[in-house]
Amino acid sequence: MTSEHVKCLIIGSGPAGYTAAIYASRANMKPVMYQGPQPGGQLTITNEVDNFPGYPDGVQGPQMMQDLENQARRFGTDVRYGMVTSVDFSGHPHRAIVDDKHEITADSVIISTGASAKWLGLPSEMRLNGRGVSACAVCDGFFFRGQDVAIIGAGDTAAEEASYLANLCRKVYMLVRRDEMRASKFMQQRVNTAPNIEILFNTETIEVLGDDEVSGVRVKNTVTGEESVLDVTGFFVAIGHKPNTDIFREYLEMDESGYILTEKGSTRTNIPGVFACGDAQDNVYRQAITAAGTGCMAALDAERYLVTVEMQEQQLVH
Repeated sequence: MTSEHVKCLIIGSGPAGYTAAIYASRANMKPVMYQGPQPGGQLTITNEVDNFPGYPDGVQGPQMMQDLENQARRFGTDVRYGMVTSVDFSGHPHRAIVDDKHEITADSVIISTGASAKWLGLPSEMRLNGRGVSACAVCDGFFFRGQDVAIIGAGDTAAEEASYLANLCRKVYMLVRRDEMRASKFMQQRVNTAPNIEILFNTETIEVLGDDEVSGVRVKNTVTGEESVLDVTGFFVAIGHKPNTDIFREYLEMDESGYILTEKGSTRTNIPGVFACGDAQDNVYRQAITAAGTGCMAALDAERYLVTVEMQEQQLVH
């Protein structure tokens, strides 16, 4: 196994990772970034991004991620393809194994591994992803103004996104598999009182319809077995996200869903020298701009940490 030592290791990419890389490289931390299995993160499967500042005419998700990567490279970030497969944060320096064959020790580590939306797993859902199928109402609801859409889910997130869509769309069908919702009473009341939200209980999605874009959704009543088609142009999946944090579970404190816990107002984890940013630690906002913001915070936190450690070492020498 080959081995090397770095000052700053960034695990993951996306808006958080690339922003952290920009700040870290400008601070002469010589960051090494491993992009992970999906370089650029979730935005690489998002067609139009209209809500990121600085793009007045919008931008394609993959192009935006390429812009951020190029900016990180311009300042000297060593951007590499590869996936960190295991870590050891029990001592210092921190240790990471890449693709089970390369060892890296690092004075500081920035985690930006993101989260992945949970999907139903329908072939039609995957085929039309980004063409009317979305896992983020706040990101994509704007494109469906005045149209009829469907959203699947029964928790607080689904209820919140249905309410968001109701302010933009003509009609919102909320598809709930069971005979009741899991959302809080307040959120249930919110969707129940919205005049243009129709909740369909005991409803299972069979297929998302459409050739090049969504034209409808075929559903089945789980009690009667009856199938029907909803005429919608948008299909939103709100059944949860899974943070990509499993390899850190042994060392980092997390909530019950696997989101890394950080100190309030910072990106510091329970392990000194390890910082978390973006959707790996944010289960509330999950936006590209907030991910980029925490990426900046992580780089600044890591820089301050390294300066403090260096000063302590110098004091010990003298």
